[in-house]
Amino acid sequence: MKLSKEDGQLLDELCRQNGVSRAKVHKLLETVYDYEFKERRTGVYDALREILKSRPATE
Repeated sequence: MKLSKEDGQLLDELCRQNGVSRAKVHKLLETVYDYEFKERRTGVYDALREILKSRPATE
């Protein structure tokens, strides 16, 4: 998933303000995007749950 420069900056700022990993949020967004156009989105919540449970990636 490609973010515009402005969107990337906004994501960085929001992650810093809320103390969350930018990499993890980006991975969550990518996962939702991957499931967006599927006819059935079976497994999307399990995939998101696994990302949330994972250790923060080093940035």
